[in-house]
Amino acid sequence: MKLNYKLQGDGQPIVFLHGVFGSLDNLNMLAKDFVQHYQTIQVDLRNHGNSPWSDQISYQAMAEDVAELCHDLRLNDVILIGHSMGGKVALQLSQVISDTIQKIVAIDIAPIKYHRSANAAILRVLVYCLKNHITDKKQIMNLMEQASINMPTILFLLKSFKNEKWSFNIQAINDQYGHICDWQTIPPWLKPTLFIRGGNSSYIIDEFYPAIFSQFPDSKIELIEGAGHNVHAEKTQQVLKILHSWLGN
Repeated sequence: MKLNYKLQGDGQPIVFLHGVFGSLDNLNMLAKDFVQHYQTIQVDLRNHGNSPWSDQISYQAMAEDVAELCHDLRLNDVILIGHSMGGKVALQLSQVISDTIQKIVAIDIAPIKYHRSANAAILRVLVYCLKNHITDKKQIMNLMEQASINMPTILFLLKSFKNEKWSFNIQAINDQYGHICDWQTIPPWLKPTLFIRGGNSSYIIDEFYPAIFSQFPDSKIELIEGAGHNVHAEKTQQVLKILHSWLGN
């Protein structure tokens, strides 16, 4: 699948991969810093942004999409930076184009299977709006508030609602959400991997460390206190400081 992407700058390539319900702009606060010294490639994953839609959403399929893009752009010594679902895509790419990748950064995600409950309320509202052809933004916001979805999340979701249409594939995401939560244990990948953990998030907890180190033995885990799941947006400067230090610049 040919993915939509935004390429800027020159130098060693960094590929940025967003989370579910997102788009290539979601990691812009990081990309705009790195573009000064790197070539940055921000990607819309399948069923998101301006990339094609598909009924299939598995990590193997999404990784193969990104691998095709890396091949088309003739990228080498790639650094992957992915958040949440995009972090799992980055981790899966270690099995698809291992020789092409130099380092991987996974932001607030671990190589484990998660429970479906995390985004259940969001999916219920989105599917309800889709089935009932609800396209009024105020009505959508009210429904989300009634479902106890917090305002930062509502505003994040509505970034993908333009001209009375969602830019992500609600039906496919809902149907395939089990695959998004899932993870198949992979053989150890021996290159450097960085996991950035939000202190207020449950996506990476101490109990997940064995799964991280068994699959990514050369890992470092950095904890950012006071940050939730969207740690890169909440604590941008701290994340950038960690990234630059770990990358050696």
